[in-house]
Amino acid sequence: MSEAQKVDDRSRAPEPGVSSLDRFFRISERGSTLPREIRGGFATFFTMAYILVLNPIILGSAKDKFGHQLDPVQLTTATALVAAVMTVIMGVGGNLPLALAAGLGLNAVVAFQIAPLMSWDDAMGLIVLEGLLICGLVVTGLREAVMHAIPQPLKQAISVGIGLFIAFIGFVDAGFVSRIPDAANTTVPVQLGGTGSLGGWPILVFCVGVLLTIALLARKVKGAILISIVTMTIVAMIIDSLADVKSWGLTTPAWPDQVVDTPDFGLLGHFSLFGAFGETTVLTVVLLIFTLILSDFFDTMGTVVGVSAEAGLLDEQGKVPNLGRVLLIDGAAAAAGGAASASSATSYIESAAGVGEGARTGFANLVTGGLFALALFLTPLLTIVPLQAAAPALVAVGFLMMTQVKNIEWDKYEIAIPAFLTIAVMPFTYSITNGIGAGFVAYVLIKIVLGRAKEVHWLLWGTSALFLAYFAIDPIEQLLGVR
Repeated sequence: MSEAQKVDDRSRAPEPGVSSLDRFFRISERGSTLPREIRGGFATFFTMAYILVLNPIILGSAKDKFGHQLDPVQLTTATALVAAVMTVIMGVGGNLPLALAAGLGLNAVVAFQIAPLMSWDDAMGLIVLEGLLICGLVVTGLREAVMHAIPQPLKQAISVGIGLFIAFIGFVDAGFVSRIPDAANTTVPVQLGGTGSLGGWPILVFCVGVLLTIALLARKVKGAILISIVTMTIVAMIIDSLADVKSWGLTTPAWPDQVVDTPDFGLLGHFSLFGAFGETTVLTVVLLIFTLILSDFFDTMGTVVGVSAEAGLLDEQGKVPNLGRVLLIDGAAAAAGGAASASSATSYIESAAGVGEGARTGFANLVTGGLFALALFLTPLLTIVPLQAAAPALVAVGFLMMTQVKNIEWDKYEIAIPAFLTIAVMPFTYSITNGIGAGFVAYVLIKIVLGRAKEVHWLLWGTSALFLAYFAIDPIEQLLGVR
């Protein structure tokens, strides 16, 4: 570095307190700034704050084997607490802009597949076991080794697939795309709007939000995603006060009657570590834990790689910084989610919204985690952002992550076909895990038919075999008489 550059750097040096933060989180080193990290933290929170509403709805609507239901207020508190604590721990320990909260999909497995077989305490105990086993895989180095064994083009395909997946989530959450009812007797699974056409004020808010977001991005406006979320929330609140809106979905953009609420920690610690083994067969318990681990394992893998790639944090070999710590914290989050009765907590792909705002370090997590902590007391205020105002951010980030598709060598079928399947299966099956599994199996198969099986890392052989079992879990259960 030249002397002139050194002088310039010193002239722009932050205050001592800020400088220590900068050094600890390596903010300047990663090309970021405190304002960008703060904006990123806010953007991530607003794009995933829906979990404070959705997780209690999913878990609270189900009954366990004995007909018991979990209290929605207690579930909201547990969800916010786990998200706050684990997101901050990830920020400090992993130094990645990667927020954590109760995992969608995993909570549905707990609510509708596991709880009917046992008590809620037993079901949450299985989640704790799953998290501890994942931590064990990390400590032994197996989880990290699997991630390093994946060819770089497949990692890029995972990022692209996740981009399409979260864009699709945005369209669906906003109501721009909806499932056609089975009674329609049509081969087309989804449609525009709720009836084949767009209608209603909420959809208008989403459409305007998308246009505003892409316009701000095209103009390279700093804080584009966050500006869009805040602006469209205000617009939605005005519309809700003036127009007759039938439903905004999960969150109504109306100023709450009560801004501050008292958190209820009644569900914390309500789990039985081995109680499930007394409620159903050992084989059933093992298969349930296997399903949870496989889903959590590869959802996290895809999310960590995707977010890190979008943030430009992967090294020349495509490796994630501090990967061991990141994976260990993620495993601990799963156990913490079970211990708090909030279901398994995992890394959130919506963190890419914060990356889109410029977040590159774990400092953004302090902001996101702090907002989740505030949500313990200010849930009525912090959950007024409707999905229609937050979803445009997911669409925009989907585009940003899609740009990595150019790095895949599409003229080489041995990698292009697995990459395509990875990209396509994620949004089409609404699952990161399914996409990764399809890509792995196809990659191994093609290497075999080309007579180049020796090029496949032994860990890919093992994970591909597990994915085959994962995809064939239903006939396996039938053959083993588990049902």
